[in-house]
Amino acid sequence: MALPLVKSAAACTDFTRTVQPYISQLNHLPQHIYQSATDLHALSELYLNTNPLISAFAFSLALVPIVLIISEINKNYSQIDRVWSLLPTLYNLHYVAYAHAKGLPTQRLDSLAIISIVWSTRLTYNYWRKGGYQVGSEDYRWQIVKDYVNNPVVFFLFNVVFISLAQSLLLFSVTMPTYVLLLAAPITRAQAPDIVFTQVLLGCVFFAYIADQQQWDFHAAKHSYQKDAKVPPASRHTAADLDRGFNTKGLWSLSRHPNFLAEQSVWVTLYIWSCWTTGTNYHWAGLGAAAYLCLFQASTWLTELITAGKYPEYKLYQKRVGKFVPSLWGEGMPDANANAAAKKEK
Repeated sequence: MALPLVKSAAACTDFTRTVQPYISQLNHLPQHIYQSATDLHALSELYLNTNPLISAFAFSLALVPIVLIISEINKNYSQIDRVWSLLPTLYNLHYVAYAHAKGLPTQRLDSLAIISIVWSTRLTYNYWRKGGYQVGSEDYRWQIVKDYVNNPVVFFLFNVVFISLAQSLLLFSVTMPTYVLLLAAPITRAQAPDIVFTQVLLGCVFFAYIADQQQWDFHAAKHSYQKDAKVPPASRHTAADLDRGFNTKGLWSLSRHPNFLAEQSVWVTLYIWSCWTTGTNYHWAGLGAAAYLCLFQASTWLTELITAGKYPEYKLYQKRVGKFVPSLWGEGMPDANANAAAKKEK
């Protein structure tokens, strides 16, 4: 049996009943896939007879050697970055498809599938327009980390353990609450609060889109200004804003990383949704969201360390504006035009 027999919503979060009994399926899954590779009916039966969390986990593991080999051959370590916006939605759609195939109620899961597609569309579009899919494109931070390590063997191990393995598992783990929602589907039907959760999730995606667009508009204006020393007529930014080098207008006046705030909120909200559905305060599937928060803390620390070294006023920005959550006592950044005028008077 691929799914556990659970009689209560809370039991859907019991790791010893819903996950542990199926871990052994990993041992024989590669052999079964190999034996069924040329038989679509056999593959379909294998898919249905394998616990969906285990098959998703196995897929995330299968990606590791592929990503590792490509990154080492090309010496480009942004291979996971290229599928970052796609994998969580792929896992969520997998759970939804499995629920449909098993004849489970899918109203809640169908809503989540639509939200996941919207989330992927926004993030993929933003990554594409910044040149992420161009040949040779790589996150600039990997080169900085590589230079800091300055040891090919150590960096290769870092690639194996973190870049290829940990990040692949992370993108699987943030969707683990969807497995809990799948298990709870026959027990707790969709209710009014489910609509609230879907609206919050869509709100997070829309918030991230607005933050992305504001950042895009700022940098487009800055690049144009750097070419001909003229502020684009349609820009909301002044020459002093652009000389500062980083955006402090709109949502960026309230949070140093409003897009990151929204991105983290998506997966935390999904986890909270699974807690509400099962009537639990916490459960094991929250480990993915917790790891996601930790990753953003570390990556944002590195990003800001680099940014503060490039722009003199960024340290003031760090003091006055919250990293993710707006500070209730934050003073906000002083007007760039006023600063420029004060410097001229001196």
